[in-house]
Order: sequence, then C-alpha cells, then structure tokens
Amino acid sequence: MKRLLYILFILPIILAGCRKDPYADAFISPNPAYVGEEIYFENLSTNAQHFEWNMGDGTVYTGVHVTHYYDNPGLYLVSLKAFGEKGGVSTASFEVEVIGATLKIIVKEYWDEYVVPNASVILYPTRYDWENETNPVRRTDGSIDEKFTNGVGECIFTGLSYQRYYVDVYEANHDNYTLAADDFYRWIETQLLEPGYDHTFVAYVDYYESTAKKSASRSVQKELILKQESITKERPLKENKFSEKREK
Repeated sequence: MKRLLYILFILPIILAGCRKDPYADAFISPNPAYVGEEIYFENLSTNAQHFEWNMGDGTVYTGVHVTHYYDNPGLYLVSLKAFGEKGGVSTASFEVEVIGATLKIIVKEYWDEYVVPNASVILYPTRYDWENETNPVRRTDGSIDEKFTNGVGECIFTGLSYQRYYVDVYEANHDNYTLAADDFYRWIETQLLEPGYDHTFVAYVDYYESTAKKSASRSVQKELILKQESITKERPLKENKFSEKREK
C-alpha cells in the first residue's frame, strides 16, 4: 500500500519533468514580397501552448498562424515567441524583405495630347502635402525624388508604398495646377498601387503662352491658379489610370 501511494505521489513529478521545452519556428511565404501583398506566416513551433508575433512594424498578433501585409518597403525583423506549458519561452527571428511599388508617369498636354519632355515630376503622399509642397517622396539619401520626363514624356518612380500618390508636374510652359483646380482627385491622384500590377498614370497638363508663367516659380504658379474661381471650359473625361496584371 505504501509503495502504491509512493508511486501515485511521484508519477506526476516524473511526468512533469518529461515535458519538453518549447521551440519556436516558422515558414514565411512569399519572401520577398511586394508592398500590400499578403504574406502567410506558418507556425512550425513545437511544445508550445500560445504565441506572440511581432511583425516589425508595430503590429502584434497572438494567433497560431497569421497573415500580414506591409504598407512600406524595407527589411522587417519579425519575431515569434512560443510559450510552453511550464512557462518556458522560445524566440525565433526572421527577416522579411518588402519590395516597393513601381509607377510610370506619362506627361501629356490635355487638349492635343502631345507628350511633354523635360517636365519636373514630384510625388506627394497626401492632398495637403501637394497643396503646401510638404513631405515629398524622397530618395534613400533624404533628397527629394524629383524626376524629369524623357524624350517621350515618361519617368518612372520605384520603391513606393502601398497607397495613392498626388502628382505635381511643372515645366516652363506646362503644369497640372489648373487641372487640380478643376477636379483634383481625377487629375492629380493616382490609383492605389496594388501588388502584382504594373501601374501607369497619365499626368495631363495645360499649356500656357503667357511669359508670366515662365518667370513664376513652381510655388507661386500653383498658388495663383488654385485661388482662381473660374478655371477653364468643361473638359471631356479621359482615362488616366492604368494597372495591368504583372506576369509571374
């Protein structure tokens, strides 16, 4: 009887000692991924009861398997904590590379649709920034990412975030400020830069014969036009946002 009681007493201790420590591990796909693209984080941990995912962008999940996307390009350090029954914790870290979106801008005169070479193009993240010329898209070195159109009126921006942008075009005899006053979101705002697509935005501009245009700075010209009440004759609608599915 004493032996039986001893066995019953010691058995839970033995079983508790046999419990293995947690081990955190995961499989991530796709990696690298594009901004806005859903990434699947498959939990391969063992001997764990609950989990904590830190996605490297301020987001935290507690599910077993999770999906997540990133708005901005960059290299993210993702950590997974696996908590065991006995209070043990195992942590694994993974690097996730997120590739920025690409946007082609084609600058055309609105009425005659000829392309405009050597036009300055700057992108802004919000309408407020566009109107006030604050917070432009920048290069990795911190300088303003100002592009100039080539001989066929095109320029390409890379490394962009998962969002819409606001396009500022300025050239000696052309800009898109009157178009902005006519219908800002139609003529200035790009489409959402969805993952898996090649995006093109036709930035229409107006031609100005006035010599005042040539002498006015970008900021002054924009301010003067946006203050006008009566802008221009009614414009026919034109398609200016194109997104084609990228071939895998």
